[in-house]
Amino acid sequence: MIPCDLGIVIVNYNTRDLLRACLRTVYASQGAFTFEVCVVDNGSADGSGKMVEAEFPQVHRILNPDNRGYPVANNQGLRLLGFPDGVHAPRYALLLNPDTELPPDALAKMLAFLDAHPEAGVAGPKLIRQDGSLDLACRRSFPSPEVSFYRFSGLARLFPRSRRFGRYNLTYLDPDEMAEVDSVVGAFMMVRREAIAQVGLLDEEFFMYGEDLDWCYRIKAAGWKVYYNPEVTVLHIKRAASTRNPRAQVEFWRAMDRFYRKHYAAQTPWLLHVLILAAIRTRTQLERMRWRMAGTDV
Repeated sequence: MIPCDLGIVIVNYNTRDLLRACLRTVYASQGAFTFEVCVVDNGSADGSGKMVEAEFPQVHRILNPDNRGYPVANNQGLRLLGFPDGVHAPRYALLLNPDTELPPDALAKMLAFLDAHPEAGVAGPKLIRQDGSLDLACRRSFPSPEVSFYRFSGLARLFPRSRRFGRYNLTYLDPDEMAEVDSVVGAFMMVRREAIAQVGLLDEEFFMYGEDLDWCYRIKAAGWKVYYNPEVTVLHIKRAASTRNPRAQVEFWRAMDRFYRKHYAAQTPWLLHVLILAAIRTRTQLERMRWRMAGTDV
């Protein structure tokens, strides 16, 4: 059997109506390519699974009984579609959030871009918010201790055009120019089959943040490039699920801890290492207290 061109994985958590809109735009895509879609539902209570079954019977479905997190669910979908096997998997994988809407030519253009850049392991489009502003997360540097300090100290916000201070979200770059970057965001991340076969799937120690950064880090470390391609613009209704999720900020700081320990701790001077861990631990505990005070289960 000849693999299709693109395998799309959409992880859903209580965003039924957004998922419906997203899938409609996916299946309205134009171009001479083939694709398969897998929706992985993380224990939604809003009838998402039944909606997909009734309205999109061509979609592969995985229905988890609970919220297993973003990387676990994405890996379930990727495995169903044949990854990380480099022989029978589609030529490319696409991680796509349910709170995105695609123009008809988005997939064809992104596929053509990756075909034209064989050195690219990953590519992402320009993401815009509902108000037309740029979703800054769509092109990023890795959160090294230095880059993270500029971000969380406020220097990045004060000097967004600075090549030193603006590295966290690359705010000094023209949003309409293609660029090689460290990472694009998992809301729309197209990844080459050979890169996945080389580095493996997402790190399941993350829950809902950081896994896309980590994947890009490993893919770049294996010799591939990551590109931001603003020729394609995608609407991102950001944090549609996580805004209602009290666990979100806890998981953000837990992801920061995981990413730092995995990729930077070994080369960080001891005193700075202790300060970084203390800062992350303090912020994580504060967010855990807020979560408990909210009294909301996840």
